[in-house]
Amino acid sequence: MDRFDAMQAFARVVEARSFTKAAETLHMNKTSVTQLVQQLEARLRVKLLNRTTRKVNVTADGAAYYERVVRLLADMDDAETSLSSASASPRGRLRVDVPSPLARMILVPALPAFHARYPDIQLDMGVSDRMVDLIGENVDCVVRGGELTDQSLMARRVGDLQLGVYAAPSYLERAGTPSHPRELEDTHHRIVGFLWSRSGKPFPYAMHRDGESIEVQGRYVFAVDDGNAYLAAGLAGLGVLWLPDYMSKAHLARGELMSLFEGWRFDPMPLYVAFPPNRHVSTKLRVFIDWVAELMAQHAPVHSGAGFRPDRAFTAECRQRSDT
Repeated sequence: MDRFDAMQAFARVVEARSFTKAAETLHMNKTSVTQLVQQLEARLRVKLLNRTTRKVNVTADGAAYYERVVRLLADMDDAETSLSSASASPRGRLRVDVPSPLARMILVPALPAFHARYPDIQLDMGVSDRMVDLIGENVDCVVRGGELTDQSLMARRVGDLQLGVYAAPSYLERAGTPSHPRELEDTHHRIVGFLWSRSGKPFPYAMHRDGESIEVQGRYVFAVDDGNAYLAAGLAGLGVLWLPDYMSKAHLARGELMSLFEGWRFDPMPLYVAFPPNRHVSTKLRVFIDWVAELMAQHAPVHSGAGFRPDRAFTAECRQRSDT
């Protein structure tokens, strides 16, 4: 038995709560993972996991052992990094998940420069606007927007998204130009609905002007759960859109979108890179987070006073806000 492989397999089973999922993320078969954990238990003469046909739970001894294993694996990774010059040139596979418009408009176009700087990092990028199970899917980090309110994830604030309301000229020619946000709730106006991943429903947007604050829900005939499709629907004239500046800027310049409700404002939406609290922050993960922060400083800089928030985390609601 290779003790390193056995400890790694045990840690992944604890995190994924499944031998099958652990095997998938380790690129091993389930039988091999099961045997490694059994051999580890035999060596330690302690039951680490309780197994049933439906789930895997860690025992009290297993939980205590897991905490030490995670630290040990992290120390081993740091040792290899310091001795192999990887600290100067980080390497390895990094699994991330980012919102689709952010990937298309900002991150992917900048990747040649990232890979020129870090040629040995293999980046597996999931592009989605869905909730991601970071532990179960073995994802190193996600980029998402929304306020942080609990302790479930570690996170670094990398941007503040300025929002606005927009519509295509074809929509305004057909429905007229609304002068007040409340008009979007009239029968002749339509929004493009964005379906948040948890509730499957649109939610109202809060807007402010001269001490007046309102929430606008709007009516829709088309709703979608992907940011790129959401933008495309607005450009096609299917309804009014709420967009961050980086998504609207080029379309405004080309006359494909028109800005609505001058003088009304939104509170900026913070953008975070979040990762599991028990996940070792490797060199490759740190340089990726720094790279995202550098990019967002050009497109949506963090307001003064915001930054790394190690004591805060996403709520389920904020995980939904991924149309950024």
